[in-house]
Amino acid sequence: MSKNKSIQTSIKASFFLPQYWLTWLSVLFLYLLSWLPYKLQLLMGRGLGRLMLKVGGKRKRVAEKNISVCFPELSAEEQQKMLRQNFENAGIGLFETGMGWWWPDWRVKRKIKVKGLEHLEQAKADGSGVLLLTVHFLCLEFVGRATGIVHPTVCFYRPNHNALFEYFQHRGRARSNKYMIEKTNVKGMLKAIRKGETSVYLPDQDYGRKRSIFVPFFNEPQTATTFGTMMFAKMKNVKTLMIVPRRLEDNSGYLLEFTPAFDNFPVGDDEQDLTRVNREVEAAIRKAPEQYMWLHRRFKTRPNKEDPPFYN
Repeated sequence: MSKNKSIQTSIKASFFLPQYWLTWLSVLFLYLLSWLPYKLQLLMGRGLGRLMLKVGGKRKRVAEKNISVCFPELSAEEQQKMLRQNFENAGIGLFETGMGWWWPDWRVKRKIKVKGLEHLEQAKADGSGVLLLTVHFLCLEFVGRATGIVHPTVCFYRPNHNALFEYFQHRGRARSNKYMIEKTNVKGMLKAIRKGETSVYLPDQDYGRKRSIFVPFFNEPQTATTFGTMMFAKMKNVKTLMIVPRRLEDNSGYLLEFTPAFDNFPVGDDEQDLTRVNREVEAAIRKAPEQYMWLHRRFKTRPNKEDPPFYN
């Protein structure tokens, strides 16, 4: 793990300088909130999300555009309802970060239900490495911790630019999982999969033209889709499947749903394989679309540089 130079795993003396005081206060506030009753945190999170929606700004316009493009079958009123619910889930996501980072294992276990774990166990039965794909649901910090309790994983992720916040983020995310791999450490991820680890990768964001192939996603026929997925999926003796986590509608907790391993995958054609990945991602999102991170500019990279911007 020494190659993960941007992952901050220890406290440094410089963290106590004035430039980090606001970070300390923010983390302390998040920690204290995490110990409030669960349903109170959900209530407060929804209130925060409604406030964020009223403030509006660029993120509201991005989410509005994404929802209108991906769900044209919904009426304008239904799209606005999803937008409102999406911001409420974004607010709850802040509280779920604290829960995921600091709740004891026993409290996390009380809130999770698992479906399809046998698919993961079957995929690993012959010693195969597993590429476990998932998507950016807004409860990701909590369900990432919960997944580690059910089955510890290796996680490929982007460290935070704030070194102190990264220290807490790394500790929180790695608390129940095996270890974290910084996103530029591709060799580290390849090594983990080769060793038979269950390795988590999120293929659903726009990483720019140089690292993407343009394939369909929802109603956009040419969406920049990272080919990083295929670097890992094409390795020898690797099974690819998904975990689809989401908060339950009755607010009782969270469901971790493992899908069967992809059959006949990969076929060797990156465009065809990534189209398949996007179909699986889309199906996962449709299970709880209001919980997905529509605030991300998923369609910002256009097929041609001269194309007009997707987001005005």
